[in-house]
Amino acid sequence: MLKRYLAFALILSATAAFSQSIGDYKAGFKRQGNAISFSTTKGEIKLDFCTPEMFRLRSSWNHTFEKDEDLMVIRYDWPAVAATVVEKKDQFILTTGKIVVKLNKSPFRIDVYDLKGKLLSSEVNGATVKENSRVGVTKKLQADEHFFGFGERMDFMDRRFKKVTLNVGRGKGLPHAIGAYNILEANYCPVPFFMSTKGYGIFLHNSFATEWDMGSSNKNEYSFKAADGELDYYFIYGPTFPSILNSYTAVTGKSPLLPQFALGLHAGTYSGGTWGYEEKTSDQYVVELARKYRELGIPVDLLWLDSTWRLFGEIGGKGATSFEWRETFKNPKGMFDSIYAMNYKMVGLHLRPRFDNAKKLNLLDQAQAKGYTYPENGKPGEFVNFFDQKATQWWWDNGVMRVAKLGAKFLKTDEGSAFGALANESEKVGPTGKDAERLHNVFPVAYAKAPFLEFEKFNGFRGLNQTREGYSGIQRYPYIFAGDWPSEWQYFAPVIKAGLNIGISGVGSWAHCMGGFEHQTDPELYIRWVQFGMFSPIALVFGMDHPGYKEPWKYGEDALRNFKKYDLLRYRLFPYLYTTMHQQYATGMPMMRALVLNHQDDENVYEIGDQYLFGDNLMVAPVTTKGAITRSVYLPEGTWFNYWTNEKYDGKSYHHVVAPLDTIPLFVKAGSIIPMQPEMNYSGEKAVDVITLDVFPFGDSRYDLYEDDNLSSDYKTGKFATTRISSSLKVSTLVLKIEKPVGSFQPGRHQYMAKIHWNSKTAPKQVTENNAKLNVVNHAGKLDKIAGWFYDEKTRTLWIKSKGNNSTDINFQIN
Repeated sequence: MLKRYLAFALILSATAAFSQSIGDYKAGFKRQGNAISFSTTKGEIKLDFCTPEMFRLRSSWNHTFEKDEDLMVIRYDWPAVAATVVEKKDQFILTTGKIVVKLNKSPFRIDVYDLKGKLLSSEVNGATVKENSRVGVTKKLQADEHFFGFGERMDFMDRRFKKVTLNVGRGKGLPHAIGAYNILEANYCPVPFFMSTKGYGIFLHNSFATEWDMGSSNKNEYSFKAADGELDYYFIYGPTFPSILNSYTAVTGKSPLLPQFALGLHAGTYSGGTWGYEEKTSDQYVVELARKYRELGIPVDLLWLDSTWRLFGEIGGKGATSFEWRETFKNPKGMFDSIYAMNYKMVGLHLRPRFDNAKKLNLLDQAQAKGYTYPENGKPGEFVNFFDQKATQWWWDNGVMRVAKLGAKFLKTDEGSAFGALANESEKVGPTGKDAERLHNVFPVAYAKAPFLEFEKFNGFRGLNQTREGYSGIQRYPYIFAGDWPSEWQYFAPVIKAGLNIGISGVGSWAHCMGGFEHQTDPELYIRWVQFGMFSPIALVFGMDHPGYKEPWKYGEDALRNFKKYDLLRYRLFPYLYTTMHQQYATGMPMMRALVLNHQDDENVYEIGDQYLFGDNLMVAPVTTKGAITRSVYLPEGTWFNYWTNEKYDGKSYHHVVAPLDTIPLFVKAGSIIPMQPEMNYSGEKAVDVITLDVFPFGDSRYDLYEDDNLSSDYKTGKFATTRISSSLKVSTLVLKIEKPVGSFQPGRHQYMAKIHWNSKTAPKQVTENNAKLNVVNHAGKLDKIAGWFYDEKTRTLWIKSKGNNSTDINFQIN
């Protein structure tokens, strides 16, 4: 017994020897620009102000710091921040125009306050520690403090009292039983960043696997640790979530604007044969698929060919890319040409990050001979070394250009998680060792970055890339999709939650497979999932269920009718969606917004994971229960209207609403102005000569419509225009003002059609435009050709068609 006790004591002693805090403060500190360094008894602390609201904190136990990297963080150079440093007996006090940082000398501890003295964050004494290779910090968990973020999580919204491990992957174990389909493990796009309802956020700038204990082990503390590397994190004061998100994406990058047509439908195909049916694939199937969408009047703009367009190689099998076409594709260039002749904007191809040899091409052999693959066990490996610019360029020139010159305009970069981990379709784990662990999480970012930038140059317009995995920074190379979730009701609501969590984490351009990915889907589930999909940042339809493939005409007449209804509506919403996508680029606010983003003080919204704001004005509440034709919704503070019925609701309360199978519950904020374009079968089919303004009058409100050339990157240098639209409802009058566009971009000419949801029991008596009376017509259809107004008593809708266009201000007054 004594021997066992002594052995246990020795183990504890050995463990303690390798676990140490950063120590106590030693005399002296250095200040250089925004950076302030403090020596401690065990190492060094460096605090670097980025803005008055944000600082970067780094801890080193050997007085050296890692070099800057450019996959997670793209900005290290910040303007000078006015900060005072006052030394007292037991602490330093650092003050900016926004926060006060107090550094306790012994034991070393960092506390942060706002300027009114409110505590934002406080560390536990001796909290900054290094345990063998692991680094971490422990902070106090405040009463009523809740946490949101951490990437594309499908399990929870609020992480208070929960643990989570962040490491890119689809889950362990049997991939089709407890791994890929385990919503607790799914980790396609982890992001080491959270926001606290106390008004701050933390971004751990470390690419190793991380562990976050947000009060699970001790309800008075939370901690975060990285498996290795440097303890390097950014502290961001808001105090609002939108402000925190704006600062976080200033560090890691904003989501760029995609070409406007990318707001249209994205359709994927296995070309007639998924795995096990490869012999059924053909280029003709793809052309006929593209033609059928057009013949049925289903709007679509992008198409991509998944795995089975290419030959699976000799070494990597399904998990690698040979760049050699399958024999059943007789004329790939003719296929691309035929599809583009039908006014599709982009056709893309799926691939994986490992080279392989096929029948005619031996790109794996060539790349290994040149040293362009990442080493595995000291030998040339199979993964393209996307961390080496020369290797990346060789991959582009000798691999991707083989298909780009035929007509491919983007890629689906799949299986980025296989670098240093078990791949989907193989027993291979790829590179191993400490370097592979360090690069595993950022490999998907490097992988997506390469074709995004190269295709942007090659195509001559904004980049686009579809990818499944990501990490901090992936938002710069959009878009990301939710992964291979089966067509089962049990996964529908978790996928919605994944979209909300990834948006809170700074990644806004996100998609999912409408109807699910695997298995034949229940037509009712398909209908409900499509409704959600059309109100998602990217609308994507794709499946591997043979022979259905989630093609909308294969799930019954109701499913086809539902698909067309919401697809056509989405295309009408382009002006609203495009404005929202620009907000995402400018501020970091995602298109699809968890309610907590705008209501962080309302505890009712903390676990709402199946309802969201889509842009500023639309509240979407998908039905996720089989057989349900009603659902309960929570409407936050304010006044709301049912989009379909115009029924009025008070906010900060729950409501039970009717939702027939063909109807997704949809609400608008009172005062909303929603711009819409004419119905189209594809982007640019006709000129946007009339913009309809869907108006829900309430008090004073406004909307700023964004316009640019829809394609180039000139928006980054300010070449765009905004049109301010305002509504003012008084007791006896409604004034709707549309100002002429402001900015360096000149939009095309368009008139306006106001569709005003009239809540007064009294019909409007007179309508003027710029003080001149407009003629009343006896049918709304007449307004397609002439200016005037019509009031529909049955629907209580007022239609007004302007005489003027956007070359001048327009002022409607309704009495």
